[in-house]
Amino acid sequence: FESHYIAEIDGMKILFVGVITQDVLAHTRMEEYIGSFVDITEAAEEVGRICNAYNAIDIDFTVLLTHIGFEEDKQLAAALDPAWGVDVIIGGHSHTLPKEPALVNDILIVQAGTGTDQIGRFDIMVDTDRNAVDTYTWSTVPITEETCSRDEEMYNFIMHYKEITDKKYNRIVTRFAKELTHPSRVQETALGNLAADALCDSLGVDMALMGSGAVRSKSMGPVVHYKDYTECFPYDEATYMIHVTGAQLQRMVKRFLREEAFSGAHTEFYQLSHGLCVVWSRSKQQFKEFTFNGAPLPADKIYKVALSKYHFSNLKDFLDSSLEEIEANGGFKVVATSYRDVIEEYITSHPHLYREVEGRLVIEP
Repeated sequence: FESHYIAEIDGMKILFVGVITQDVLAHTRMEEYIGSFVDITEAAEEVGRICNAYNAIDIDFTVLLTHIGFEEDKQLAAALDPAWGVDVIIGGHSHTLPKEPALVNDILIVQAGTGTDQIGRFDIMVDTDRNAVDTYTWSTVPITEETCSRDEEMYNFIMHYKEITDKKYNRIVTRFAKELTHPSRVQETALGNLAADALCDSLGVDMALMGSGAVRSKSMGPVVHYKDYTECFPYDEATYMIHVTGAQLQRMVKRFLREEAFSGAHTEFYQLSHGLCVVWSRSKQQFKEFTFNGAPLPADKIYKVALSKYHFSNLKDFLDSSLEEIEANGGFKVVATSYRDVIEEYITSHPHLYREVEGRLVIEP
């Protein structure tokens, strides 16, 4: 990748620097690149080196383009030396849509929410004598027919292929008894329950931990087309079965229920398969209830747990567990090469499925 670019616009020189960190790269499933990227401290140092390299050139404005999350952008801004001249951070990854830019270390920080729902617009007056922001206005422009008219040439180009793709993606996969929803990644959801149950019941395990972030749609059904299904479950990877004790399972669940998950930080969260009942007190930071099939889990009893390759590959960070512990309990194995295929087969062969939020995971203040 090119680390930076200087654009000359109307007599101004604008330095753009791109930043992605090792923590975020772990979330992209591009394991072959992990290790070649940096943490926030190293990123700040590298930004300094790039900015210093162009001190001899009259850079009027400096923009960091990041994909590390809004809270991490604030940490990065705080770590930058004001002498480096960074003016703005335009970020992504956490899908934050701030009403106003954050201001940290005299650096403006913004994001524009999710996908292409809207475009963020900055109107900035730059004092070129000081090479600094003088005044600005920030707004978001929704992408609608009123604000963004259709490009007919592009539309006709896409429609040329639509008939072919519709044959695959418009087929009906199944019908649910009612629409199932997934309104938040940090709570139990009906759609998350169904996905976790599909893995649990299909793979011969005691329980499944389904990553909340892998359920990408807010709702699905009652009629489910293939395009709806693939949009909801875009990741197609292996599923591992691991062996964990009751005590280790409680530690794993406690890890993803840490307070960071509820404060806007990008942490992993999980949907639980049927049989598990967890009641967590945020104020006391402890379980009020933790049962399986109505009974407490013996600390030394070993359970078979299914989770995706991505989460298996990040056991320590995501679930406070280690491969050594898993191997000591009986090891691990791949039980499916595609969890998306497993879920599709399950919902196809079980018409009129229904799930609701039933108290598998209760989070109390």
